Amino acid sequence: MLRKKMGFASDLIVREFTFAPDINIKAAVILIKGLAERKLINAQVIGALMSNDKLNNAKNHTAFFQMIEEYGIPSTYVTEESDVNNILDQLIDGNTILLIDKVDKVLIVGSAGWKDREVSEPAAENVVRGPKDGFTENIEDNTARIRRRIKSPDLRMELLIIGTRTKTKVLIVYLEGVAREDLVSEVRNRLGRIEIDSILESGYIEELIEDDPFSPFPQLEHTERPDKVCASILEGRVAILVDTTPHVLIVPTIFFQFIQSSDDYYERFMIGTLTRFIRVVAFFISMTLPAIYIALTSFHQEMIPTTLALSIAASREGVPFPSIGEVFIMEATFEILREAGLRLPKQAGQAVSIVGGIVIGQAAVQAGIVSQAMVIVVALTGISSFAIPAFNAAASGRLIRFPLMLMASILGLPGILAGLSIIIIHLNSLRSFGVNYMEPFVSARKNEFKDILIRSPRWAMNRLPGYIARKGFRRVKPNMKPGPQKD
Repeated sequence: MLRKKMGFASDLIVREFTFAPDINIKAAVILIKGLAERKLINAQVIGALMSNDKLNNAKNHTAFFQMIEEYGIPSTYVTEESDVNNILDQLIDGNTILLIDKVDKVLIVGSAGWKDREVSEPAAENVVRGPKDGFTENIEDNTARIRRRIKSPDLRMELLIIGTRTKTKVLIVYLEGVAREDLVSEVRNRLGRIEIDSILESGYIEELIEDDPFSPFPQLEHTERPDKVCASILEGRVAILVDTTPHVLIVPTIFFQFIQSSDDYYERFMIGTLTRFIRVVAFFISMTLPAIYIALTSFHQEMIPTTLALSIAASREGVPFPSIGEVFIMEATFEILREAGLRLPKQAGQAVSIVGGIVIGQAAVQAGIVSQAMVIVVALTGISSFAIPAFNAAASGRLIRFPLMLMASILGLPGILAGLSIIIIHLNSLRSFGVNYMEPFVSARKNEFKDILIRSPRWAMNRLPGYIARKGFRRVKPNMKPGPQKD
């Protein structure tokens, strides 16, 4: 029956045997090749049963089954099951099924042992100082990395199974007593109402639970860094772990989380503050610089210094396109090079993105298609987008850049200001799991600004953000500011 339900799959292994010559009881072990650890089964199931002399005292098949369950299998996970669907689920999870003749139940033995990727530092979230490990595709290894850092009995992990065909494990992880109960309930409700056939990556979950799916801005943060997830949990946020993917979702999310990096908290606070200001400037440049260039060269030449205006005019002499045409050509070329660099093998991708950008840019200038100033603007815009730690936030800036360029080509600087006003209004209207996207500027509480644009010293960040965690929770005791030794 199990063979039939599995479609007589070639990777389904069925090993039939008897325990000993004087024990005429037939049995069978069923497992899936590649998902179950066969060495473990040989040692802890078949080998252990065949060499256990105590089983000779069984009077019948049922008693034999009970004896095996109690002391016949040296495994930490042994359980009974009689429902065929549950048996199939356990089999596909990598566990082993033990059948005993004339017994209408089976024993499920934990034996999951597939090959996992080695632990490595996330390629997109490198840090100069800090832990170098990252999450993998194994959800059990990922939970262990969180437990290793947060050794508190208040850490809660709630399991959900989502996907009618994939039956993907999804974990809700939070710190009881710190995370607000209404936030945890909202996460449970949004995940609980998902009805879909498959969940192959946490991006599926993100699209199904975010507040505004048509916003260009991400409303959930995702990361591969265990230290970043643990820091968020300790602040009162909720982490969502999905099996088979290293990307963990964090809710709720505010806009300024995307300009923060783990490095900010491992270096001294003055360095962390400086780098945050640099990222804010870089985000603004990546979003608006091409639009500003179009507006100044097309409508507001009087705002450019005379020498610079003459230089730009000289470089544009002979260019057959207006400023908006130049920008669109170069931006489209840059985006194609960026995408090609991502998809090609690592060594070839770097060569294509760097050499291709230099060669194409120089050739375009010599051919008179674009001006030299335009190449500088596009290059500075692209480099600025790479300075933003979160890839999805950088992608949002790239997406918004094109409408701003179009508005600048029609109305000049007033068009850019109108576009930025619409963006600010939209940002203020966004919410992430009940939290305003532009906190703490909405609540305007003095204590909440200690870890936004500036990174305050550790001894000054004594309370958790009130718009996320429960109120009244103190992280650092008073009078922890260090000083020189007193004589």
